[in-house]
Amino acid sequence: MSSFDANRHRQGHASVNGLKMHYWVEGNGPPLVYIPPALGHAGMKSFPELARSHAVISIDLQGHGRTADIAARALSLEQHAADIVELLRCLRISKADFLGESFGGAVATIIALEHPALVRRVATYGATFGPAALAHNLDMLRFDQPPTADSRGFRYQRASYREVAPHPEHWSTLWNKVASIRWEGFSDEQLGSIEAPVLIAVGDQDFVRIEHAVASFRRIPNAELAVIPDASHFLLFSEPERLVPVVKHFLEKPEHRPPLATAQMGYQPGETR
Repeated sequence: MSSFDANRHRQGHASVNGLKMHYWVEGNGPPLVYIPPALGHAGMKSFPELARSHAVISIDLQGHGRTADIAARALSLEQHAADIVELLRCLRISKADFLGESFGGAVATIIALEHPALVRRVATYGATFGPAALAHNLDMLRFDQPPTADSRGFRYQRASYREVAPHPEHWSTLWNKVASIRWEGFSDEQLGSIEAPVLIAVGDQDFVRIEHAVASFRRIPNAELAVIPDASHFLLFSEPERLVPVVKHFLEKPEHRPPLATAQMGYQPGETR
């Protein structure tokens, strides 16, 4: 059982692997860890619907938001996962649900693989699970000129970072570190070994190819798939109300439910669904 006290830990910094890692909590209930996308941080989004039934713990990863960078330490998804695991230990959380957005979804999946006892369920949006060449929708990632930290496409994240970062002048450093991350995804064997239920949600106009989401869904034993129509990679910024109910249903449904009906079984009230 978790001994996490949401009322005691509303926000703060924890000493984690050399970081002073910032976290922010809204709501009460079982812990739900929100892992933001690259260049995101706690407070850029709020989840009042989820906070009605969970203590939603939003995290500032290394160099992001209010968590100062470690200059000599590169950014990696594996290191982010290790930092989050240590943060949960500091907060006395022994088991949690996870909501990971974009590369935050891959980080949550790494935690599910390496620390299965810590993970109840994992919900992802716009996450990749394999090599970029297979996962990415190149039409949605095209730039007319090579992107930089000052590109218009990052204006919102840049302004948000500078509002809260302990060293606002470090934006370019963070952007370059994020751009330098190289991650080749999970092997089929790793995906097949994931024990926790995983929700793979993606927009139909996402940075992530629908075909990649479907392939990942097929490989993860307890996976569920949601394709949100008329939605980009930034759905949780622009229209969170279209995704949050899907996530809430996934996290809160009973573990044991009537089986899904095949044609032969048909719909039988109370027996199939």
